[in-house]
Amino acid sequence: MKSRLAIVAGLLCLALPMLADDDKPTLNIDLHSRVSFMNDRVGNEIRHDASGFKGDYFFLIANGQVDDHFSYSWRQRINKKIDRNDMFDATDWLYVSYQADRHWGVAAGKQVVMIGGYEYDRSPIDIYTSSEFWNNIPCFQFGASASYTTTNGKNRFAFQVSQSPFNIPQHRDMLAYNAFWGGNFGFLNTLYSLNMIEYSPSHFISYMALGHKLNVGNASLELDFMNRAASGQTFMFKDCSVMARVDYRVLPQLSLYGKFTYDVNRAEKEADKCVLPGTELTAIGGGVEAYPLKGKSDVRVSLSVAHSAGTNSNPAGTMLDDQTTVRLGLVAKLHVLSWKK
Repeated sequence: MKSRLAIVAGLLCLALPMLADDDKPTLNIDLHSRVSFMNDRVGNEIRHDASGFKGDYFFLIANGQVDDHFSYSWRQRINKKIDRNDMFDATDWLYVSYQADRHWGVAAGKQVVMIGGYEYDRSPIDIYTSSEFWNNIPCFQFGASASYTTTNGKNRFAFQVSQSPFNIPQHRDMLAYNAFWGGNFGFLNTLYSLNMIEYSPSHFISYMALGHKLNVGNASLELDFMNRAASGQTFMFKDCSVMARVDYRVLPQLSLYGKFTYDVNRAEKEADKCVLPGTELTAIGGGVEAYPLKGKSDVRVSLSVAHSAGTNSNPAGTMLDDQTTVRLGLVAKLHVLSWKK
């Protein structure tokens, strides 16, 4: 813990002098945390190692402006052990952005790999039931990106080159090429991507991820479809995932949600590292979220239930057949500091 705090303090000390030399520097610091009490069962057998109290996530988030063009963002997992062989393993992202004008921007550093879909886009602190794909994708990698936003602000297009999520110590030069579109049309929003990802040296798997969010009054529906295929296999529907989530705000301080996921891989080629060949899993869940602070959603208490069924051919997979999980959770998103020169 001392080493983690030292690294955090050191990075902040480096950031503040940099900010002091610029025209309009700002700094915002937030702490996000989730703790849970879990009851996890397979059939009628309780899984003692996965049950009881858990500290799920503890994030330190710092972001702000350096001047009118440069900005930065950093998210650190305080409760994750730092690997001496990879000092950035506990850093989700740490990047600098340059916005040339209202249309064009570039960014570089450790970033979120640009893959479409609303399940993928959510912070893990806000997910209670997830797909097998979401559980296994290493989504934070070093890279660079360029983006273009249309004049009306409703469309954002981006292209990113990053480390492959499946890079290994012997081949850190494995890459991913990611094209992304985010649309905002009021009642309908979209997060689409086309990805070419190196899963082994000089061998690629392609993703087509189509994410949709429909907003109607106090309700919203998120619906994602992802197709995955390597060369030499049928492109559509052999290896894919479907994720759907419905949210309904019953009262200002109470909301309900339901979630469905389906992962399948009938491809014979061992190219998909997230949903292995022979896997077919379905999960369904739901729950309630309460917001004890009037007018604020920064603190919430949740009660959720999820059940998964099917075949998971990954021995280290997170979802199991006939698995039922009950979770009582507390989420706190606390704003610690806002600073402006």
